[in-house]
Amino acid sequence: MSRLRVASLQYYMRPVERFEQFADQVESLVWTAKDYNCKLMVFPEYFTAQLLTLNNVKVPIKEQIRHLAKYEERIVTLMKRLSNESGLYIVGGTLPAMDPPDEVTVYNECYIYSPNGNWDVQGKLHMTRFEKEEWIISPHKKMKVFDTEIGKIAITICYDVEFPELVRAAARQGAYLLIVPSSTDDRQGFLRVRYCAQARAIENQMYVVHSGTVGSLPMVPAVSLNYGQASILTPSDFAFSRDGILAEGIPNQESMVIGDLDMDRIVETRESGTVLPLTDSMSTAEVTSNLEVVNL
Repeated sequence: MSRLRVASLQYYMRPVERFEQFADQVESLVWTAKDYNCKLMVFPEYFTAQLLTLNNVKVPIKEQIRHLAKYEERIVTLMKRLSNESGLYIVGGTLPAMDPPDEVTVYNECYIYSPNGNWDVQGKLHMTRFEKEEWIISPHKKMKVFDTEIGKIAITICYDVEFPELVRAAARQGAYLLIVPSSTDDRQGFLRVRYCAQARAIENQMYVVHSGTVGSLPMVPAVSLNYGQASILTPSDFAFSRDGILAEGIPNQESMVIGDLDMDRIVETRESGTVLPLTDSMSTAEVTSNLEVVNL
């Protein structure tokens, strides 16, 4: 597909009293993206934490997260249906997930849904301190590239985008599009993800779609605040948008950022761009293997 219209959400976190309220919010966003003729839409990391407000928010957060993981099947069923009915590829943000019968170990997983009914999962590979120390979330061990009718897609969940080796490996396997679902509670955290997402677009000559949470859940201290700004980022070269930003939202407002990706342009810039960082990086391993420490 040479042209691809994508939607990236600034997903508003609001308290819910029933699962159906959450489902209604998700469904309305999917059909809005469909109305704008999008083929791909992206939800952010931990947007499913809205559902924490259905249960006891006074118990330790590690217990709340394990209770939230029990909604996995209902969430997956909802998203599969919406992808099939709308004809959209949906990157379904992330949710805490368990692997029964083990109900202690929890992972942070991002499902990607195809309208043909297929789906797969990219797990988060590096845990932030609060995930590791307070939520007791365990990392996955495998990076994937998803080969779809709209192109090859890679996903790095929030903190994972700060590890450039992951995306470089995906780009070398033909990924032209990187999805970055994130959830950050302050400007510093948001900028760490945003700046690294922009760097991955430049050094791998690829599009990056960044989605984040906004709004607040004041009754849930662990996720009470959100700072987010969705964006669609490009390489920095003459063929692309000024400043390498195809589209971005106004920070911390509920919104949907939409843009048209020219996939042929990525192919061209990897072959004949002003610089060729993806190709030229093939010599990096040799250079680093001969690293020399010099005392002065």
